[in-house]
Amino acid sequence: MAVKMIIFATCVATTLAQYAAPAYPAPAYSAPKAYAPEPAYPPKPYSFEYSVNDPSTYDVHSQSEYADANGYVKGQYSLLEADGSTRVVEYTADNYGFNAEVKKIDGGYKAPYSAPAPAYKSAPAYKPAYSAPAYSAPAYSAPAYSAPAAYPAPSYSAPAYKPAPYKAY
Repeated sequence: MAVKMIIFATCVATTLAQYAAPAYPAPAYSAPKAYAPEPAYPPKPYSFEYSVNDPSTYDVHSQSEYADANGYVKGQYSLLEADGSTRVVEYTADNYGFNAEVKKIDGGYKAPYSAPAPAYKSAPAYKPAYSAPAYSAPAYSAPAYSAPAAYPAPSYSAPAYKPAPYKAY
């Protein structure tokens, strides 16, 4: 009985040894490299402006913007909407974030001139130039059809099957 216990304990120890962590040394990591911070450039002032006015496509829009030495941006743009009104957006960007104010100005582009619809006189009442001819319905006699001749039902006779004679093997 003692031999059985020793064999059982050996099997259990071998099985558990598979799942034990190997005795490897802990990995050694080097310290991360110190990167030089990216240089901070001061904001540069700028300003620009453009506008488009194309009468053939009715494309009308413009924009102007400027920035100061502190990096604050202020500008506005406008465009002609399809309904003939003009949308104007004034915006600023500063330490508090981006802020835009949208305005809609009625008017703007006027549709090209179109002549008013002509006034038509009412049409005269219809008067036929002649009276319509009177036609009488043609007289036809009812067609006489004779009933088709009855065909006799087809007669099929099933073939006579004869069982094969029994053969003993």
